[in-house]
Amino acid sequence: MYDYDLLVVGSANADLVVGVERRPGAGETVLGGDLAVHPGGKGANQAVAAARLGARTALLARVGDDGHGRLLLDSLRSAGVDTAAVLTGGAPTGVALITVDPSGDNSIVVSPGANSRLTEGDVRTDVLGAARVVSAQLEIPLETVAAVVRALPEGTRFVLNPSPPRPLPAEVLAACDPLVVNEHEARVLLGDGETGETGDDPADWARRLLALGPRSVVVTLGAKGALVCDASGARAVPSVAVAAVDTTGAGDAFTAALAWRLGAGEELAVAAAYAARVGAAAVTRRGAQESYPTAAEVAALDA
Repeated sequence: MYDYDLLVVGSANADLVVGVERRPGAGETVLGGDLAVHPGGKGANQAVAAARLGARTALLARVGDDGHGRLLLDSLRSAGVDTAAVLTGGAPTGVALITVDPSGDNSIVVSPGANSRLTEGDVRTDVLGAARVVSAQLEIPLETVAAVVRALPEGTRFVLNPSPPRPLPAEVLAACDPLVVNEHEARVLLGDGETGETGDDPADWARRLLALGPRSVVVTLGAKGALVCDASGARAVPSVAVAAVDTTGAGDAFTAALAWRLGAGEELAVAAAYAARVGAAAVTRRGAQESYPTAAEVAALDA
């Protein structure tokens, strides 16, 4: 019997968000709206998103002993996330600097802070063993993610969103079931950044990523839904049409919902279809964690 449906190992940041008419170019200054501070970070976002949906969720992360750290802990606990494995101290809490334009698109710069101090020695095998699924991202050291992979108990499923993207060691790729990427992340992992050499076919990206070693691949496509790929082939997964207000954290909501439903035994395409609806619901409200829907709200979106 597992204590948790999902254990997230990852980052916890304070999101400092400013609305802008347009994002600045190189060397340019633009004026924005009032600064808003929200709890965020890809790890904390995933944990809150899963807990809001009803998953028994825990987070293994590190925050600073400061106001931003307390903001994050309060948000996690209020969502129902178990924070017993959240470590405190070693550096200030990580911060993400986010600009959001009128269409809802965002640009993000992250100062990792305490996230970069989440080390291999902080990986707790007792917590890993209590979870049906473990999810991770790359806003913490890659060496820590590799240590998680090496410590995974038999039968525990591992889900990775390689964001921000970087080349991955074979042992990490081999554990991914699935590897979850957007277009930018797919291009980086395939070795050509934004040059377009990979072409424009997500199914081709997914098949080439699968050949790198993961057990399955999911490519997120924003308003177009997602594409899933495993040994049986590639399949498109639709989303639902919504009016996007703010895309911040929507990918984290997708990954959290996907990981939770996979742990519940759903097939990859079915779980991804549900996750696409969760992501769609998240973009209809501002902020990251504040925007995440409950299961009832996702059901209402379906209706």
